[in-house]
Amino acid sequence: MDHDLLSWPERGRLWLRLGIRVLLTVAAVLLVVYGVIPLVYLLLPFVLGLVVAWVLNPAVRWLQRRLSISRKVISLVVIALIFCILGGALFGLLWAAVSEVRNLFINWDAVTDAFLAMLSNVNGWIEGLARFLPDGVNLSLDSLFTSLAGWVQSLDISGWLTNLAGRAPSLVSGVSGFVVGVIVFLMASYFITGDYPRLRFLITDRMPADVRKFWGSVRTIFMEAFGGYLKSQLILTLGVFVILSVGFTVTGQSYGLVLAGTLSVLDFIPIIGSGTVMVPWMVIDIITGEYGHAVGFAVIWGLVVLFRRVAEPKILGDQTGLSPILSLLGIYAGMRLGGVPGMIVGPLLILVCINLAKLGIFRPVANDLTLAFHDVRAILRQDQKKS
Repeated sequence: MDHDLLSWPERGRLWLRLGIRVLLTVAAVLLVVYGVIPLVYLLLPFVLGLVVAWVLNPAVRWLQRRLSISRKVISLVVIALIFCILGGALFGLLWAAVSEVRNLFINWDAVTDAFLAMLSNVNGWIEGLARFLPDGVNLSLDSLFTSLAGWVQSLDISGWLTNLAGRAPSLVSGVSGFVVGVIVFLMASYFITGDYPRLRFLITDRMPADVRKFWGSVRTIFMEAFGGYLKSQLILTLGVFVILSVGFTVTGQSYGLVLAGTLSVLDFIPIIGSGTVMVPWMVIDIITGEYGHAVGFAVIWGLVVLFRRVAEPKILGDQTGLSPILSLLGIYAGMRLGGVPGMIVGPLLILVCINLAKLGIFRPVANDLTLAFHDVRAILRQDQKKS
């Protein structure tokens, strides 16, 4: 279908609209990077308090209707109860983790020797297969084992401890600032939760009806993407941590709590997962003859996989709505731009953009770009006819 050339006034208005949209987009990005993010970091205790109020609001509202007690009293009791339970559990886990890390530092030489012995056994097993492997593969494996052994031997734990001791004064000041931040966060959680309905009304009541409707749709999209997806992933990660902790405790795995926490973090990161560590570890156990340990790891990893396969569809459901290629694109782009946090946020941003596009937010821009493309093509065709 041919499109007629735009008149110069129409063309001027078109490119003016596109230019204004580009400038507004750049201004919005700069505002987020240099304004919103630093402001959120500055007011982080209050932002977290707002999140807590939003999460607890349904429970507090239900208790208020059932008990007919002041909302502030209910908010105080609920927040105190939840933070006492979570604080006690977190303190216990941190205490156990610190104890394991301390023992790891004390026994670091023995751990290093055991790891080097394991590398030597695996290298010897691979050398037995050398006649079946190409020369290039053998050289690459030898170089890999040599580099890995050198890296382990170069780790200087005593230097780390000396450096940590030298930074003790700054760490103490950081701890004091953290304590103040926690206190402000607890107080903000109580005040915002107690006044949440009134604060919400004050914000939304001053918005025009169309703006309020649009903001409600955008908020729903962000809550589904960031709230729903991240909440589901945190629940799954917590379940994986419990399975790993119990499994390592039953099998008598050394430093099981620290290992469970590390593998749970890996399991939270898309694509990586705990299997990237556990499966090679099982293979190494089989090579070195540690069959009991390999079986124990296989059972634990099987329980983790079974838990994710059964629980993930029920907990996560269709929260993402992303195709595998878009998820991979978001993960890779996020990793290149923001490292590990970017791998988590990247797919969520794509999901938000897709849902915003479904609302029609980008439709005027798409229409103007289409019109500009056809206008440019019509100009080029007119020049070709003249020539």
